Amino acid sequence: MKEKKKSDLSVLLGYAGNYRGLTFLGLALSGIAMVLGMGPYICIWLVARDLIDVAPDWTAAADAGRYGWMAFYFAVAGIIVYFAALMCTHLAAFRTASNIRKQGMAHLMKTPLGFFDSNASGLLRNRLDGAASETETLLAHNLADIVGSITMFLAMVIMMFIFDWRMGAACLLAAVISVIAMFTMMGGKNAKLMQEYQAAQDYMSKAGTEYVRGIPVVKVFQQTVYSFKAFKEAIEDYSRKAELYTDGVCRVPQSVNLTFTEGAFIFLVPAALFLAPVALRNGNFAGFVTNFVFYAVFSAIISTALARIMFAASGMMLASTALKRIAEVMDAPVLKITDNPKTPADNSVEFEDVSFTYSGSELPAIDHISFRVESGQTVALVGPSGGGKTTAASLIPRFWDVTSGTVRVGGVDVRETDPHVLMDRIAFVFQNNRLFKASIFENVRASKPDASREEVRKALSAAQCDDILEKLPKGMDTVIGTEGTYLSGGEQQRIALARAILKDAPIVVLDEATAFADPENEALIQKAFAELTKERTVIIIAHRLSTVVGADRIIVLENGHVVEEGTHNALIKKNGRFSHMWEDYNQAAKWRIAT
Repeated sequence: MKEKKKSDLSVLLGYAGNYRGLTFLGLALSGIAMVLGMGPYICIWLVARDLIDVAPDWTAAADAGRYGWMAFYFAVAGIIVYFAALMCTHLAAFRTASNIRKQGMAHLMKTPLGFFDSNASGLLRNRLDGAASETETLLAHNLADIVGSITMFLAMVIMMFIFDWRMGAACLLAAVISVIAMFTMMGGKNAKLMQEYQAAQDYMSKAGTEYVRGIPVVKVFQQTVYSFKAFKEAIEDYSRKAELYTDGVCRVPQSVNLTFTEGAFIFLVPAALFLAPVALRNGNFAGFVTNFVFYAVFSAIISTALARIMFAASGMMLASTALKRIAEVMDAPVLKITDNPKTPADNSVEFEDVSFTYSGSELPAIDHISFRVESGQTVALVGPSGGGKTTAASLIPRFWDVTSGTVRVGGVDVRETDPHVLMDRIAFVFQNNRLFKASIFENVRASKPDASREEVRKALSAAQCDDILEKLPKGMDTVIGTEGTYLSGGEQQRIALARAILKDAPIVVLDEATAFADPENEALIQKAFAELTKERTVIIIAHRLSTVVGADRIIVLENGHVVEEGTHNALIKKNGRFSHMWEDYNQAAKWRIAT
C-alpha cells in the first residue's frame, strides 16, 4: 500500500519536536485573542442600543460607562492573550528552525564527501539556512493569523446571523466575493503559474550571482555584452512571468477583492434601505437602527480578517517552497556504516573489478578496473584528463561508494571499515586545497586537533614553510585572508602539505599537488613530498610525468579503463600509450618561443 504523503504543515511540525505543543497552544490562544478582540465592537453596539433607547435623554443610559470599561478590558485582554500566543508560536518557530538546521547539518555529516563537490557550500547554506528562516515567519505569525482570522470569521458569521440575518448576509456577501477572488489568484491552474514565477525568481538570483562572480574573467576577455546575455535573459524571463501573473492573473481578482472587502458597507446600505420601511411599520425602528450600527461597525473588520488570511496563505506557499529546498538537503545520499566494522590488517590498497558512475551520468567514470598497491609502495595514476584518475583515488576514502566491485584497504572492504578509522589512515593533498580563515597554526592543526605548537612547527618545517613564516609578522599565528595576509597558490599548497605531514597517516593520496605551483615552489613541494611519503603507501595522480619517474609502478588510465601498468622503464620499452605520453611531455617541456 502506498504511503500517504504528509502535508507541508505536518512535515514542518515534525521538526518542532517537543515544542509542537507550544505551536498548538499558541494557535488556540490566537483564536481566543481574536474572539476577545470582538468584545469592544459588541460593547459599542450595546452603548449605541442604550443611547438610542433613551434618546434624547442621554443621561438615562446608565450602563454606557460600564460598557465602555468592558470594551477597554476586552481590548487589553485580547492584546495580552495575543502576546502570549505569539510568544508560544515564536518559541516553537525558533526551535523548529534550529532543529531544521541541526538535523540538516547532522544529515550532511553522514553524506559522502564527494557530495560536496557537486553541491557548493553556498547553495547548501541557502537551501538549509535560508529555507529554515523562511519557515519562522509561517510558524511565528502566519499560522496564528490564519487560525485567529478563521476563528474571528466564524464568530462574525454566528453573530451576524443572531441580530438580523438579512443584514448579516449582505455583509458576508463581500467576504464570499473576496474568497472567490483569492482562490482565482492562488488556486487551480494559477498555482502552477505561481510556481513558475517563483522558479524564475530563483533562476534570476542564481544568474545574478554567477555574473558577479565572473566579472574578473568577463573584464579580462572583454566579453561584457555576451556574458550579460544570460543574466539579461533571466531578468526578462522573470519580468514576463511577473507581468503575466500580476497583470494577467491578479489584476482583476485583486481589484475586485480590495473593492468589496474595503467597501463591504455598500452591500449593507441597500439591505438597510429595504428593511427600514418594514421596521417602521412594525414599530421597531429603534431596534433596526441599533442592528444597523452593529453591522456597520462589524463590516469594517471584514477586510482586516480577509487580508490576514490572504497574507497567511502567501506565507504557506513560501513555506512550501522552503520545505522543498530543505528536502533536497535531507534527501542527500547517506554513507552507509556497517554494524560490525573491521580493522585493516595493513596499509595496502586494492581495487577489484571496480566500476563507478556519477549520478545523472550515463557513462561510467571508471569501468571494471583492478590493481593493487602494497604497503609502502608508491604507485602513480596517469593518463589524459577525464580518464578516471581522481575518481579512482576518491573511492579509497569513500568520497563516493563504488557502483560495483570492491575497494579494499588493508584487505578490508572500505564499506566494512569504520569511516573514522578509514579517514585516520589516509592523508590527502589536492590541487585545490582549502585553507580556513584562521591562523596558519589552526589550519595545520586541523588534521590533529590535540597537536602541540612544537609538533605544528616541525610539520611546517618539514613542509618547507620556514620562509613563509619568516616573512609574516606573527609567524604561524598569522591569520590567513585578513588584514592583507594572502598566500600564493604554491605557498597554500605547502601549508596543506604541513597539515598532511602532521596527520602522520600511513596512506597518502596526492592529487595534482604541484599543478598550480611555480618552479621555485614546486622544488620546495617536492622536498616536502620526500618527508610526507617516507615509509608510507603513496598514490600519486600527476600530469607532470617527470614527477612519477621513480614510482614503484605506474598505472595508465584512459576512458575509465586501465590500459597499461608497470615501471617507467618497462612502459617506455613497451612503446604503448605511456611511451607516447612521455614523448609528448618531453616535447612540451622543450618548447620555446622562437626568436
